[in-house]
Parts: sequence; structure tokens; C-alpha cells
Amino acid sequence: MADDLERMWADLAPVGRSAASGGYFRQPFEPAERELAAWFAEQADARGLPVETDAFGNQVAWWGSDDGTGAVLTGSHLDSVLDGGAYDGPLGVVSALAAVDLLRERGLVPRRRIGVAVFVEEEGSRFGQACLGSRLAAGATTWEQACGLRDRAGVALGDVVDGGPSAIGGGGWLGDVAAYVELHVEQGRDLVDRGEAVGVASEIWPHGRWRFDFSGEANHAGTTRMEDRADPMLTYAMTALAANKQARVSGQRATFGRIEVAPNGTNAVPSRVTAWLDARGDTDAAVAELVATIERQAVERAGRDGTAVVVTAESVSASVSFDPSLTRGRPWPVLPTQAGHDAGVLSAAGIPTAMLFVRNPTGVSHSPAEHAEIADCHAGVVALADVLGELAGGLAGGTTA
Repeated sequence: MADDLERMWADLAPVGRSAASGGYFRQPFEPAERELAAWFAEQADARGLPVETDAFGNQVAWWGSDDGTGAVLTGSHLDSVLDGGAYDGPLGVVSALAAVDLLRERGLVPRRRIGVAVFVEEEGSRFGQACLGSRLAAGATTWEQACGLRDRAGVALGDVVDGGPSAIGGGGWLGDVAAYVELHVEQGRDLVDRGEAVGVASEIWPHGRWRFDFSGEANHAGTTRMEDRADPMLTYAMTALAANKQARVSGQRATFGRIEVAPNGTNAVPSRVTAWLDARGDTDAAVAELVATIERQAVERAGRDGTAVVVTAESVSASVSFDPSLTRGRPWPVLPTQAGHDAGVLSAAGIPTAMLFVRNPTGVSHSPAEHAEIADCHAGVVALADVLGELAGGLAGGTTA
């Protein structure tokens, strides 16, 4: 099991990696991410696991046969944010395959079949909708809603993948899933502070993405007096500062991490600034209040600047509580997560769901500095195998490899 884990990790390490930053660019349906999808299919084939691919491109490799009580699903995603880390997503996929290997070494013959899934466009880094693959699979988003989404180059999702009106959802392959367990690198320092290699999630904070369209008047940067300007960049800048202050005061999270500017000239006052707010909080009400306050302050500032602002919710996910019965009796610390995951989508769809975390010594994620020690990765595989084995009906409890 150990050799297989490290070999798989070595296979993935160079794919989509930037020589300049060391970060990863694995955007959905682009060459690096497609190479990883092919790699997954090869790994499944080498293990004799048939792979099912749905109309959107989600993959699932099946082990065992259906006994009529529903499948146990695990896995994660292989896409990344722009200039992201190596572990967010791929660690869950590699660990799932390694867990199957370990269970076979233990002699398990699963009563329920076990699936290893790879969900597409989890990060939303290309088409702007986080967890899009799992949302389509669960029926939380329809193909009609998704096919018109466009990337930064203006390419529509429907022109990249032929999901069609019957793209999998609702009554598709997820309808047979009785439980889902996702392993993920921790995106914070809780396990570091606790001195623990593995933890289990209690919940996902509610979160979402809102688009702020600031409009003003383009003009000459040199000849236009400051008092004569209608500068949307100024309104945006003050809104970003207001978001930071409101999040700090309320103990929540607010980030403007992406902007587009027109005409985007050094010597021109902009006519338009589009900015995307990522907001997260410990309750649904806290997120709603946070975004409403930021929007109100943006509108007030626009009135003083002679500009205008329109706010559009693009993706909003309510709070999710995971099923403690799936990991009951385990000695792992329990912690919430502020990051969104496919596990949250499946849980919201009514599938009993759990998440395991592997310690990240840097506490950094969505960055090349994201990391997990190989010994902790091995501990994560054992923990995942223990849970899957019990849920699949082949083991009464955890053992060590």
C-alpha cells in the first residue's frame, strides 16, 4: 500500500505544474486536467475496476457487486485553483485508490460495492460554479443552468462538453449511493495545533460567491480633474476595504480575490470594474448579514462617487452538517471546515456523508505552499480504509496495515 501511494503521488506531481511558481494549473477540460482524468482511468483499469463516466465527465470506478443496500462512495476531485497546491483534491483520489488496495490486502470482500469518484470542476476555477460536477450529478444544478457558463476567454461550458439536456442528475448513478466519505488535506492549522495527523469534519460553513458590477465613466487619467471623475475603481477599492472590516468585526470571512477592469489602461479612468466576493460565515444568517452590509456600503459609496453598483449572487451554499454515525467511535478530533467540498453537495442531496482531514503542516491551501507529510498521508489512507471497510460490511472496525 505504501509503495502504491507514493508511486501514484509521483505520477501526478509534474502534471500541470508551473516551473515558475511551483503551483498547479489543472483547469477543467484543459490538457493537464484531462491527462489526470486519463491517469485515473488507467489506475482503475490496472486494479480491474470498471469506470463509469457520466454525461458531464464525472468518473467513478467500482469495486465489488451491488447487494441491493446501496454503494459506499469515496473520492474527490483532480482540478485545481489557478496556481494551486498539489494536495487539494488529488490527495482524496489517490488515498481512495490506496484505501481500496489496503482493503484488498486485508482480504475484504465488500458486501456493498465501493466506488471511487472523481468530480469535475470542483474549484469553479474555469466556469465560476464551485462543485459543478457534483451539483450536476446530484441534480442540484441542471444542464440548462450550467451549459451557458463561460470561462475567462468567453468559451461556454456547452461548447466544451456535450452534457445535453439529459446530463446525469437526480435519478442517475448517485441514486444508488448509500454513503459518501471524502478525504481531504486540511485547509487550516487545527490539526497542527492539536498535534493530530487525522481529523473528522463536523460541518461546512455556509458560503457563496457574489459578483459586484461597478460602472462609471471612462476618461483621461491626466486631463480629468479628480473632482470630475466617476471612477468605479475607487468605489470597488472602498468596498473591498469595507468587506475586510465587516468580516473582521463579525468574525466571518470576506475576500475579493478576482477583478476585471475595462478598458484596463494605465492612463485611463475605468468605465467598469467587475469584482467577485467570496463570503463565508458560521451560520447562514451571518453570511446573509455580512453580504447585505457590504452591498449597502458599496451602494452608499457609489452614490458619493457618481458611480453605480449591481450585486448578483452567482453561487450560494447553505451550511452542511455531516453524519456523525459514519465515523462514530473513532478517536479522531472533530473540527468544522470553512471550505466548500463535493461532500457538502452530496450531503445536501440527502446522502449520509462524512469527511476526513489529513494534517497540513503549513496551514496554507490554494497555494503552492500547501503540503502534507507522507507519514500523515499514510495515516489518512488507513483511516479511510477503516471507515470504508466498516460501511461496506466487510470489517467490524479499524485495523492497521
